[in-house]
Amino acid sequence: MSVLARRLLAEFMGTALLVCAVVGSGIAAQQLSPHDSGVQLLENSTATVFGLGVLILMLGPVSGAHFNPVVSIADWWAGRRRGTGLTATDLAAYVGAQVLGGMVGAVLANIMFDQRAVQISNHHRVTTGHLVGEVVATAGLIAVIFALARTGRAAMSAAAVAAYIGAAYWFTSSTSFANPAVTIGRIFSDTFAGIAPASVPAFIAAQILGAGIGFALIGLLYPDPVPAENIVTPHPVTGPA
Repeated sequence: MSVLARRLLAEFMGTALLVCAVVGSGIAAQQLSPHDSGVQLLENSTATVFGLGVLILMLGPVSGAHFNPVVSIADWWAGRRRGTGLTATDLAAYVGAQVLGGMVGAVLANIMFDQRAVQISNHHRVTTGHLVGEVVATAGLIAVIFALARTGRAAMSAAAVAAYIGAAYWFTSSTSFANPAVTIGRIFSDTFAGIAPASVPAFIAAQILGAGIGFALIGLLYPDPVPAENIVTPHPVTGPA
């Protein structure tokens, strides 16, 4: 298997299992705590935090453990001149693998809990507060990732990124989707964790805006990238496609 194929498999698997953790724990939370939304959120966020940390550790050395189109776009943008990030071709492939993985992960979670395999959510989430929450959540995520990368501490990403997402579940009104692939995947779960298709474009626009803000802030705080800026965790930047 080629280097790129292995990286795409890692991105597909990682995003699928991340969405499976989000949706599966959301279904379990509804069943275990049907009358307490606070406990549901605690159960959902705890499973997501631990799952994300483990996935970064497991798959980071293969693909960088992006699992998120805005992270991959930021990687490409940051390294486009130095040749340290994704190429434009690899970026398109990463995003495709991530989005497909997100959809498969939601279907897998549905099947595990004896739900209909393919569902469409009716959970409408768009409010001004939720969109601001997505901007804040995504800006913070990009800032955390690049702050670690530009200070040579990318190996700490498993703990730091998972901790940030866990915190953002609670301090943002949107519960911190912060990921277009996860957002699209969650369309296919008509549960506590789902999002209605009509809400998705606004959420993704907010995430892209947040990523841009986060990247701009890092440019001000840490203007000098390290010679080989790899995110989320170190991965090969060259290899046969």
